[in-house]
Amino acid sequence: MTSTSNPKSKYNVVGTSPIRHDVLGRVTGKAKYGVDLRLTGMLFGKTLRSPHAHARIRKIDTSKAEAHPGVRAVVTTSDMPIVNDEVADFGETMANYRLLAELCLANGKVLYKGHAVAAVAADDIHIAEEALDLIEVEYEVLPPVLTVQQAMAEGAPLLHEVMTTRDVAARFTRGTDTGVASNIASRIVFQGGDPEAAFKNSDVVVEREFNTKMVHQGYIEPHNETAFWAPDGHLTIWTSTQGAFGVRTQISKTLGLPEAHVKVIPMEVGGGFGGKIRSYMGPTAALLSKKTGRPVKIVMNRKEVFESSGPTSGSNMRAKIGANKDGKITAAEVYLAYEAGAYPGSPVAAGASTCLSPYNLENFFVEGLDVVVNKPQVSAYRAPGSPGAALAVETVIDEVAEKLGIDPIDFRLKNATKEGDRQVSGVVFPRIGCVEVEEAIKNSDHYNTPLEGKNRGRGTAMGWWFNGGNASTAMVTVNSDGTVGLVTGSVDLAGTRTAISMQVAEVLGITPDEIYPSVGDTDSIGWTGPSGGSRTTFSTGIAAIQATNLVLDEMKKRAALLWETQPDDVTFENNSFISNKNSEDTISFKDLAGKLMGTGGPVSASSTSNPTQVGSAFGGHICDVEVDTDTGKVTVLRYTALQDVGQAAHQSYCESQVQGGAVQGIGWALNEEYYYTDDGTMANSTFLDYRMPTTLDLPMIDTILVEVPNPGHPFGIRGVGEVPIVPPLAAVANAIADAIGVRLTELPMNPGSILAALKDKK
Repeated sequence: MTSTSNPKSKYNVVGTSPIRHDVLGRVTGKAKYGVDLRLTGMLFGKTLRSPHAHARIRKIDTSKAEAHPGVRAVVTTSDMPIVNDEVADFGETMANYRLLAELCLANGKVLYKGHAVAAVAADDIHIAEEALDLIEVEYEVLPPVLTVQQAMAEGAPLLHEVMTTRDVAARFTRGTDTGVASNIASRIVFQGGDPEAAFKNSDVVVEREFNTKMVHQGYIEPHNETAFWAPDGHLTIWTSTQGAFGVRTQISKTLGLPEAHVKVIPMEVGGGFGGKIRSYMGPTAALLSKKTGRPVKIVMNRKEVFESSGPTSGSNMRAKIGANKDGKITAAEVYLAYEAGAYPGSPVAAGASTCLSPYNLENFFVEGLDVVVNKPQVSAYRAPGSPGAALAVETVIDEVAEKLGIDPIDFRLKNATKEGDRQVSGVVFPRIGCVEVEEAIKNSDHYNTPLEGKNRGRGTAMGWWFNGGNASTAMVTVNSDGTVGLVTGSVDLAGTRTAISMQVAEVLGITPDEIYPSVGDTDSIGWTGPSGGSRTTFSTGIAAIQATNLVLDEMKKRAALLWETQPDDVTFENNSFISNKNSEDTISFKDLAGKLMGTGGPVSASSTSNPTQVGSAFGGHICDVEVDTDTGKVTVLRYTALQDVGQAAHQSYCESQVQGGAVQGIGWALNEEYYYTDDGTMANSTFLDYRMPTTLDLPMIDTILVEVPNPGHPFGIRGVGEVPIVPPLAAVANAIADAIGVRLTELPMNPGSILAALKDKK
């Protein structure tokens, strides 16, 4: 790995790479994940799941399971309270609570193989598994629809007989029995100018159709939830989640409890990438706990993770782009139909919003459809919706440049979006780094090194993500020894404890190891959005900075008290408080901390952020491949990922986030897919058969961090984690096209598809 960034940070702490606070627990196995939880009297739960992709539930008989020795309780949908339709924002996805209740326990119909039908709690996991075989379910099997094309075909079986197509303003709400029932849950459109006329006046027009498969986030830790419903009516949930407050709201709504009666304790998370925002088993575990009066833990096995949690959408897409001979894009038209899974809520709106963002366009039409199919409901996956849409746009962009005889980066630079340009949604871009990233590609060693050899090719692609704001809460406490306690509501997925601590340390002029960060539960810290959307270091960092400044204001009052002056006469710089009236009156932060009990007592402060100047980010990738035309195998020879990070908070964390996203995108491009049989069975629901890349499949990923400061953050920080998964699909596809002269439009681009494309070429 090599890394390049701007010259040394102008800050003392921000921009460096200290050791993360939780490293010892992570590497020694001492960190406590949800599966590690042990409670007195704890029972073990298992979930009965549908063997059919689409069927009506005619009857459920649980009597034999309930009578089985060691079984303490059984629950079905009849135990679930009636939940009204209500839409909620989960940070990276939207959801309807009524549908989330049906996701936890099927009501009337099962809509995918693996849909939860019932659950048991028993003295041990083996008894629970035995009990599942004793539950008798009578099904009326229905034909499934497994692709958006099948779901939208005339006469297709309907997943929801009372769902009608709604516009984006009413997404995720059920339809009524008026209107025409449909598997299309919603439609979103962005349009501007006159693309039809612009295409007629274009010198070059390229149009292609693309298809992608569902893929999984690939986290190693399975979903887990433990519940204890106390006799006083208060419910506690322990879970490995990306957002404790979202889980609290979901469970309270699903079970009809006041939020104040639900406490969620987030455990360490073994990977999430957007897939651990919602609760799949919390309501079920809670109902079992209520029946038994004991804690109940449910953990998915790997097959359940694949079949019953949320992957990201498969899709059918079309992209059409025109340009004049001078290399100016004249018009763009994009069609996106995304699989939502069994319930509405695909990230098609995000795909439609982001796909054309690297380009300044006057004439465009973007249409997105959210389509239900008999597969698990999709979840967020790192820049949800954007990678697939970028595949369609960026490969066509590359082909237009090729037909015009223009270098692909020169073509992108000529059309690059800048500050003040409008997105297709109508939102004006603030300070952005699209041009800077493309210039960095143009000037990089990788791009300027000739690629030689048979069947070798180079591809580039751009990507953009909004980045999230959302509210966060942080609390800062000064200890008597001069160290600082930091509590936030943000679950730590990738070192955010340290990245946020660094911002506090920067303000205070101390070192990160003098900060002691922790993640609070929903009773001990204020509301905080999920760790997702590239928002945590940015938004929670702002909350922590604000709380730190409040602490400094109070400590200035304490110093003023010591010196018998006014707080306005005290300044803080270089880790010391200084009197403006008498230069000899100075005291270090640490020394003043030791005097707090004698000057009024402890000092702590909390603050909540809800930033609006989020600071979206652009990334650009360069990929070199070699294609074995005898076997179809694609070898990635060299890969460089470039990204505007604003100001790198933690240098090596930024690099690893960019590298990780690139690796996941390469896997998505070349190997990964949910492979379904005609009856809706996932045929590769193990890590043996679901082919994710390993270190043996990849070169070292080089990174170049471009720093265009975000004006919405005190230190210029932008979110980093999501953009790097957007360009790889197209970058790999463009590299393969350059290597063998064939453009692939289906994912994954595995050896079989490569050989088929070469055969068609001949």
